[in-house]
Amino acid sequence: MLLPPKVRRPSYGLYAFCRLSDDAVDEAGGDRAAALARLERRLALAQAGLPQDHPADRALAEVLAVHAIPEALPRALLEGLAWDTQGRRYATLSDLSAYAARVAGAVGAMMSLVMGVRDPNALARACDLGVAMQFTNIARDVGEDARAGRLYLPLDWLAEAGIEPDAFLADPQATPALRRVVARLLDAAEQLYARSEAGIALLPLPCRPAIRAARLIYAEIGRAVEANGLDSVGRRARVPGARKASLLARAAWPIAPVATVVDAALPETAFLVEAVLRHPAPSAPATLPAWWDLSGQAVRVLDLIEALEERDAFRRSAPS
Repeated sequence: MLLPPKVRRPSYGLYAFCRLSDDAVDEAGGDRAAALARLERRLALAQAGLPQDHPADRALAEVLAVHAIPEALPRALLEGLAWDTQGRRYATLSDLSAYAARVAGAVGAMMSLVMGVRDPNALARACDLGVAMQFTNIARDVGEDARAGRLYLPLDWLAEAGIEPDAFLADPQATPALRRVVARLLDAAEQLYARSEAGIALLPLPCRPAIRAARLIYAEIGRAVEANGLDSVGRRARVPGARKASLLARAAWPIAPVATVVDAALPETAFLVEAVLRHPAPSAPATLPAWWDLSGQAVRVLDLIEALEERDAFRRSAPS
């Protein structure tokens, strides 16, 4: 709601795709591979401008086309969801960053494009913010994930702490060793939150409060984990409403100049930035005929009808 209206609407469309994808995989039960295959097909159709007859698909097609979002970005999200269905574990922080780049960094990059920002430094910082937020999610949800049979913490960190992964999943406990691992992940997130500040300053002024609010509130979740004694197994960290309100007010203040701007993207998110740089920028929107130009309006309506008929014919001929 803090985003300006012209950004809020496409953001809803982008969110609908992300939510639809996540829910489709989570609710597929034992047939998650088939659910992912259907999502990949729906994405391909939306990217081609021929979305399925579903509000989320039509919204996604419009967002991808209007904001010139390369297919590599939403496809990266689906790849991350595929890794979830495989029960993949992550040997190192770099491996975990590669996962976070897909399920969260890609969303940050897409949001930058929705806000009209294609600068590579801003894109890199948007990916930093997405990865940081995903690290925070993982640190907060260690117990919840373990009880669902999922483990995201870097395996080399667990080995250093003397934690055997399968034994932990069988009996999740917030031991001192586990708390140290959670603290390391929160520290990695905090470093990325700091990097992201430079990118927020590169966004259009009306968009900055919303993105900075997200950055501040997510970072505060990490502090809530710390306030719980780094126990992410028996307790779920929450940011109280009053504290959120305080952070929202802080987000509205102008951002102070950032002394150091880090130009390079993380190695794990560089492919997202490069995909945007290779993709053509959005073209200027077509000029609509004036309201009094009846012939021009009639031609436009006929063109729309023809486009819809072609889309419907394609859907009928395409395999399900």
